[in-house]
Amino acid sequence: MGYVLRVRLASFFTGAASASFAGLYILHRDYKIAQESFTQQMKGVHDSLDQRISSLENLKHTEATTHVEASE
Repeated sequence: MGYVLRVRLASFFTGAASASFAGLYILHRDYKIAQESFTQQMKGVHDSLDQRISSLENLKHTEATTHVEASE
């Protein structure tokens, strides 16, 4: 009876370890996918903000040039 119990416990712990490994792998993969998605979203926001700032700077430069030409 002792041998059968040891085999069952070994099988149980082997299965538990395999399930834990698979679960951790899936969580790690989900984390990486979420991180990449968040990085892409932030890159899009950053690029959009850069474009808006550039257009505002160009507008300011154009207005300053127009104001200088009008005062001459």
